[in-house]
Amino acid sequence: MRAPRAAWRERVRALQRETYTLALAARHPRTPWYARLWVALVVGYALCPLDLVPDFVPVLGQLDDLLLVPLGILVAIRLIPPPVLAECRQQARQTMDAGSTSAVRVATLAVAAIWFAVLVLVAWLLGRHLRG
Repeated sequence: MRAPRAAWRERVRALQRETYTLALAARHPRTPWYARLWVALVVGYALCPLDLVPDFVPVLGQLDDLLLVPLGILVAIRLIPPPVLAECRQQARQTMDAGSTSAVRVATLAVAAIWFAVLVLVAWLLGRHLRG
């Protein structure tokens, strides 16, 4: 029997690989537009600083993250054509096994930068509206 810590690390690594697979599939030319849009929405929601139900609400705050994000990932996987998904999974496995996770970090930083820009824009527009 594996140690709980090793099993936990393995699950986290599998989730990272599946997330990277979705990022690759979203850029794949044979992925339909609606699957790309769905992947963008799921990733945006997962990395969004605002939640549907705030995390400080007991139980429900954590449940939305534990249910909505995995369900969104499952739907995204079903929307992507199986040959494209298999190709992207193979590419993700090779990249992550080689130790190159910089692409995952760059994608995460890009999404965070977009959210930051949106928040700055909203604050600027709100400030203009309140002054004027």
